[in-house]
Amino acid sequence: MTPPPIPARPPVVGVGAVLLRPDGRLLIGRRTKRGEPVSWCLPGGHLEPGESCEAAAVREIVEESGIQEVRDARVFAFALETTADRTHLTAGVVVRTVSDAPVASVTEPDVFERWTWTTPAELPAPLFPASAALTAAWLGRPAPAGWTLYPAAAAAAGPGRG
Repeated sequence: MTPPPIPARPPVVGVGAVLLRPDGRLLIGRRTKRGEPVSWCLPGGHLEPGESCEAAAVREIVEESGIQEVRDARVFAFALETTADRTHLTAGVVVRTVSDAPVASVTEPDVFERWTWTTPAELPAPLFPASAALTAAWLGRPAPAGWTLYPAAAAAAGPGRG
C-alpha cells in the first residue's frame, strides 16, 4: 500500500513596495530577522484575504516604517520564485510619498534594524531575494537566478518612466 501523497504547501503571495520620495530615492530596510541571513529589504509582506496588492503595499509601509502619507500605489511587476519548495509570487508596487522628507521609524525591531533612503544606483547588498527580483524588474534589469519576472502591462514604474 502506498502512503497518501503529501499535500502541497499553499502558495505564498506577497508584495514589495518601491516607496519613492520626490527626489527619486527609495526606502530600504536592514532586515535582521532571526533565522535568516541579514539583508536589505523593501517594505512588504503577505497579502491579507480580500486585500488588493496596492492596499497591501500601503498597509505594509505603514506597519513596517510608520510612513502613512503616500499616494499613487501601482503594481509594476510580479516576481515568481522558481526554485523554492513552494510557490512564492510577489507583486511589486511603486508608491510615492506625499512629503519631500518622510521619516521612517523602526516599528518592527524583531525584523528591521533601520531604514534608509537610497538612490537606485546605490542599493546596498545583499538584497532580500524578493526585493532583489522586484528592484531588477523596476530598474529594467534581468531577473536574478531562480526568479521569473512578469511586468504589469499598464505600468510605467521604473526610474524616469513614471
